[in-house]
Amino acid sequence: MPAYDFPQDLLDAQAALDAVQAERDEFAQSLPWSAEPLPGWKADKKLHSDYMPEKPDSPGYTPEQAERLAAYRARILELTTQVLTHPYWATLSGPDRVEARTALKHTHDTAAGPEA
Repeated sequence: MPAYDFPQDLLDAQAALDAVQAERDEFAQSLPWSAEPLPGWKADKKLHSDYMPEKPDSPGYTPEQAERLAAYRARILELTTQVLTHPYWATLSGPDRVEARTALKHTHDTAAGPEA
């Protein structure tokens, strides 16, 4: 994949987007399985397995949890818009733009180098 000379503000926006998405994902792991209060359930045993799917009662999200999740969504939308509408993309065309976008998404993967 060719190297791209991304502007620093675009790199910063992508890094911030990755960080906010990771933070949101971590927060989402702590939330109840349902946003609304719902009773739990237990399903029949699965064929060829001893696994019996079940969910405990869900108290639903608290107003604070719902507000925090909405704030994550708003920030992700803001950063995604900033990345996708950056003037840098107008300097590329066709497959180059697609490859560059893919490369930008993975700049943090290779930034540490092989020694990491």
